[in-house]
Amino acid sequence: MQQVDNPNLQNIIELKGIGQSYDGGQNWIIKDLNLIIEDKPNQGQFVVILGMSGAGKSTLLRYISGLQKPTEGQVFVNGKELDKDTRVSMVFQQYSSLPWKTVLENVALSLEFKGIGRKEREEKAMEMIKLVGLEGHQHKYAIYPTLSGGQLQRVAIARSLLANPEILLMDEPFGALDIKTRLQMQDLLTKLWDQFQSTIIFVTHDISEAVYLADDIYIMKAPPSKFVEHINIDLPLKRSREMKRDQRYTELVHFVEDTMMNVASTHGGSF
Repeated sequence: MQQVDNPNLQNIIELKGIGQSYDGGQNWIIKDLNLIIEDKPNQGQFVVILGMSGAGKSTLLRYISGLQKPTEGQVFVNGKELDKDTRVSMVFQQYSSLPWKTVLENVALSLEFKGIGRKEREEKAMEMIKLVGLEGHQHKYAIYPTLSGGQLQRVAIARSLLANPEILLMDEPFGALDIKTRLQMQDLLTKLWDQFQSTIIFVTHDISEAVYLADDIYIMKAPPSKFVEHINIDLPLKRSREMKRDQRYTELVHFVEDTMMNVASTHGGSF
């Protein structure tokens, strides 16, 4: 997959010459991977990563978040190479809130680390808590079953957006949720994307979810992994559940599924 860098747009995220090996280079999980995500001012974007099992999709998010360094290659955020002082918030599949803190304290955590006073950080945290539909739960401890799985993921999303509304990384965040809650969370995410005009990078195994959320889908092949397909999702930016009844949505789901099957048959692996 050849990517062309548009000189008129700033790169919000770039992965350049990425390789990952855990045995000194005898075997490569990821090799020669490149990705350019250009900024889309006053719009934001929703990028979904699909791929074979074990391809390193979650590892890519850890690179961008600053939680892991690749064996080789460079990671850039807003045109600057990522360093130990740069962090991008990430929402995991596993519940990541601190259970000994309340919802309010969890959401305000990044502002506390920045030294912002209690009154100001709690006011800002409450604004985000209201946006994600958790008003009335702010003084509960962020632990299951005091809060449901969907509520805990709302806490994580609110915390991440308050820390950095420009970029949001999400690693199969709805994978453990029941279908009703999952659909509700998809709709919440499209609403927040529209409001904050963020760049969201989202990993999932669910093709219908990918098509519903994304405006761009990138597909990774089996190890040694790199991107081999890029699919633009030409649906309206403002998404609603009614769109899933649209013929174009159904066509795109089938097209992405066929592309995934072709990648698996050509490069090996399963998804």
